Amino acid sequence: MVKSFIAEIAAEIINDHNSLQNVVCILPSKRAGTFLKNELLSISSKTQFSPEITSIESFIEELANLKLSSNLTILFEFYEVFKELHPSDEHESFYNFSKWAQTALQDFNEIDRYLINDKEIFGYLSSVKELNHWTLEKEKTELQINYLKFWDKLGEYYTELQKRLKQNNMGYQGLVYREAIENLEYFIDNNSNKKFYFIGFNALNNAESVIFQKFLSSAKAEIYWDIDQSFIENKEHDAGLFIRRYLNEWDYFKKHPIKYLSNHFSEEKNIQIVGIPKNIGQASYIGNTLQSMHNSQGHLNSTAVVMGNESLLTPILNSLPEQVSEANITSGLPLKETPVTSFFYSVLNILEKEDNGKWYFKDVLKLLANTTTRQLLSDSKSTGNITSLINRQNLVYITPDQIYNMIDKEDIAIFEKLFPKAPAQDITQTIEVLIELCLLLKKSYTNKENRNTLYLEYIYRFYSVFNQLKVLNQNYNTISDISSLKGIYNELLVKESIDFQGEPLHGLQIMGVLESRNLDFNTVIISAVNEGVLPSGKSNNSFLPFDIKIAFGLPTYKEKDAIYTYHFYRLLQRAKNICLLYNTEPDALEGGEKSRFLLQLSMLKEKKHNLKELIASPVVANDAVQPTEINKTDQLISDLKIAAEKGFSPSSLTNYVRNPVDFYNQTILGIRDIEEVEETVAANTLGTIVHNTLEELYKPLEGSFLTLDHINNMSTLVDKTISFFFEKEYKGGDYSRGKNLISHHIAKRYVSNFLNFEKKRLGSGLKIKILSNEIYFKTNIDIDGLNFPINLKGIVDRVEEVDGTINIIDYKTGKVEQRDLEVVDWSSLITDYKYSKAFQILCYAYMMHKKDPANSQAVKAGIISFKNLNAGILKFTKKDKAGSGAVKQHLITGDIRSSFEDQLKKLIRELFDKEIPITEKEI
Repeated sequence: MVKSFIAEIAAEIINDHNSLQNVVCILPSKRAGTFLKNELLSISSKTQFSPEITSIESFIEELANLKLSSNLTILFEFYEVFKELHPSDEHESFYNFSKWAQTALQDFNEIDRYLINDKEIFGYLSSVKELNHWTLEKEKTELQINYLKFWDKLGEYYTELQKRLKQNNMGYQGLVYREAIENLEYFIDNNSNKKFYFIGFNALNNAESVIFQKFLSSAKAEIYWDIDQSFIENKEHDAGLFIRRYLNEWDYFKKHPIKYLSNHFSEEKNIQIVGIPKNIGQASYIGNTLQSMHNSQGHLNSTAVVMGNESLLTPILNSLPEQVSEANITSGLPLKETPVTSFFYSVLNILEKEDNGKWYFKDVLKLLANTTTRQLLSDSKSTGNITSLINRQNLVYITPDQIYNMIDKEDIAIFEKLFPKAPAQDITQTIEVLIELCLLLKKSYTNKENRNTLYLEYIYRFYSVFNQLKVLNQNYNTISDISSLKGIYNELLVKESIDFQGEPLHGLQIMGVLESRNLDFNTVIISAVNEGVLPSGKSNNSFLPFDIKIAFGLPTYKEKDAIYTYHFYRLLQRAKNICLLYNTEPDALEGGEKSRFLLQLSMLKEKKHNLKELIASPVVANDAVQPTEINKTDQLISDLKIAAEKGFSPSSLTNYVRNPVDFYNQTILGIRDIEEVEETVAANTLGTIVHNTLEELYKPLEGSFLTLDHINNMSTLVDKTISFFFEKEYKGGDYSRGKNLISHHIAKRYVSNFLNFEKKRLGSGLKIKILSNEIYFKTNIDIDGLNFPINLKGIVDRVEEVDGTINIIDYKTGKVEQRDLEVVDWSSLITDYKYSKAFQILCYAYMMHKKDPANSQAVKAGIISFKNLNAGILKFTKKDKAGSGAVKQHLITGDIRSSFEDQLKKLIRELFDKEIPITEKEI
């Protein structure tokens, strides 16, 4: 294995010094410092004091003698400045302020890190914005005035914020850099006995450049670059962009040679470029690769998995092979990725969206269904009771009283935190609730039965976050409402992370790109090497336009791309085995285009590089899906007999024709669709409302001939009757607005159109006598060979007599066509679900005849489709052949009944035939 950069530098330092006591090593990261300390320990031949090893951030903070504060604290301080510079009537809420203030702070930070004259750049920016809004109108609009005022104020915000922070001995990174330069000479004079080593840097901001040059010219100092000679010599290669610039511009390099150039990139390497669909596919591929490596080597030492996209951390951890006993994770798990995040977000959602003492049912169910909530209420029936109540009563909005009436007494303390009966008096009280929930969760996860150390770590981090918010709000009294609290909570989730404990020097290393600085590995696996991810491409979260950044020497996306170019190629310098993965799928945010880095590697291939490109795809078993098959055991036959005695309905029998397994689930097992809240009126509910309305209107007319007066009278009752049944069927639902109001009008239109249809029938001279409405039938049927009770049951919507002929009518709110009721081959009734409507109305006619066998009168049966009323009553029709010219028969005579009865009995015999299993059909 090639000697690592850190090992080479450690050897150099040991050779240069008898004692390391006065040596100071400054590196880009603390992690690199850990590796340097280990290398010094391994090659030191005597016991001695360790050198001072520090990261650049800590070193600059020491120089400045200024405390580097968290972004959140700086944001609170900035808000205080904002309020001081504006009259009270112009104050924004902290939440709205934070949306643009974050961007402004990033710009302030850049301006300071690059030592830009603030008055010049803010004056220039204000002038540019003024020009952009130049107009021929003498008077500017209020919007234009406020817009330009904002740009004029940015410089003042910057100046006043700096004053305030310095007074409080705190600062953001850029301000700390400025102060460090102010103290530079004093620090160097007071540390003249020390030797300073700047190790492994690449892209320096202007402040770092000034500091490094000052140390190199005024103190005992050395600087070592971790760069390959080929990148320096190739003037077009972005990996050497910054170091080439320093070699040309720094006075130091006019007299001193560069240290420490290597020449490892052109050495022999095995490089695989693998295209894999989706991020999860990459994680799985990494797991399989590590498994193969472990099987062949017995360990994964000097192996690194570097994540181009750090959101892959959790999938990668889940894909690690069981044999990996040591893995060090440098990239922390963002709090937003933890399972507890959604719980607290749901709690804040409930607190925020409380509407006049009610909560929206989806918010309530989401919180109750959360796994963390279930952990808090692990032995409780309260969540099930509330869910059942919401679904049973169709509660779109639910009150605290309704919730507390359904919970167990021992759960009251928890529910008072989740669903407070009264709104919190202030934000501090709300934050206290979140802290108390953390303590309750800690207690729950500490129990021996449920102990989960990982969840306890999650909860501790949230506990810390909420305490930080509490202290900040007590000090600044800035967060005024729950919306602001939610916004800050989301902001913190991005910044905060769970730090893993591991062995940084042995075993598998898992890290982000920036964490890999100065570290070398024999085997490197890099994921998500896609354009727009690595490098990140054009992203400009800044108030400073591109041309202003160019004019003042501030970094743009070009420089940021060059930084990632350096990190990418530096990882490859000393590695022997390299696996580069990219996503082949064109996603909305992360395209399927492979990175320019991969194109460079293949097009500008080094002679000794053994490069292979391949596309990996998941192995998919080509097993044909076998339909479910249920054998008819004695128990199943017994259950069928029970169902037969209760009665088969026409719809259950057609359900068997459609898919026997559905019939088995619903009729035998009694499995029904889950009862859920209808936020908008469902089609079946609308159908029930229309059916019930017509029954209510026509019930008083049974035994009477229908007249125009009857219809006119019923027309006046439509609105009231529809509303009554909406209240009854759509329990607790609001139908005064939105889609439900439309459904209410549709129901009225259906009924009104039907009554107009009845008028037309009367107008054509028909004499219509209403015999019955919604009549329930249950009749037995005798089948040879089946010596047990078999019944048919069903409800006929309407039976009428028209000009002496009995009509059996079934209402359908859906669309039905005449062809759905036309039968050519009788066997199709029990083999093709397309004829289910014909089967149903023939069943009704058959049951009517069974009720009164002495009456051999032929009847007609048909369907009234409310979506096809213009077609009139769609009649059952028996055709002697398919196609045109067929003879059609509408009357259901004894022969028709007999033919239908044969098919009905054949279907029921099949149901009870033990040799014919219940087999799933493709739908």
